[in-house]
Amino acid sequence: MTNELTGKVAAVTGAASGIGLATTKAMIDAGAKVVMIDRDEAALKTICEELGEAAFPLVIDLLDPQDCDTLLSQILEKAGQLDIFHANAGSYIGGDLIDTSPAAIDRMLNLNVNVVIKNVHNVLPYMIERRTGDIMVTSSVAGHFPVPWEPVYASSKWAINSFVQTTRRQINKHGIRMASVSPGPVNSALLADWPEENLRKAKESGSIIEPTDVSDAIMFMLTRPRNVTIRDMVVLPSNFDM
Repeated sequence: MTNELTGKVAAVTGAASGIGLATTKAMIDAGAKVVMIDRDEAALKTICEELGEAAFPLVIDLLDPQDCDTLLSQILEKAGQLDIFHANAGSYIGGDLIDTSPAAIDRMLNLNVNVVIKNVHNVLPYMIERRTGDIMVTSSVAGHFPVPWEPVYASSKWAINSFVQTTRRQINKHGIRMASVSPGPVNSALLADWPEENLRKAKESGSIIEPTDVSDAIMFMLTRPRNVTIRDMVVLPSNFDM
């Protein structure tokens, strides 16, 4: 992919690792400038030094409401415009519901649902005024199937799929495309919280994909003609039974 995003500015949350980092690199390779949003300041600094002048570090704690509210203003201060927003940051809780603490439930639902909704709410007026833009959201196959070992996580992704598809219908009249990508298990830090037995079986059977497999799907969606919206793409390891 060459220069298909030249002149575009993207912003990616959870950009310091996993899908966020893979997507950042793919966008830069396609000619975009990318504002990399993460709470890990040290990781952002190192990565942006490696990626060069097309990458802009932006340290935000998305779970801090006041910090979260500064998202758009800081993106514009860093890069001057915003064409693509990728709401990618998220967390995971697996296992039996009874073993999960209320604090962990609150944190995950806040990050996976509330923060995504607030981030999109924050950037929408700017995109509506410009009458163009792309909003991508990292969801999960767990938002399409009631995965029995992750009731809290799956519920958050069912909620976010509903948010994406309802909001997409509201904003397409403004020239804004909105879509989600729904991966199966991805080789990233998120899997550290998977039930150990499930993770072992998935690795042994080759039922895990790489972050670049997901970023390839995102780039395909972003580079369609403006009259085409891929509203949701499910990306699975071929050996993953779901």
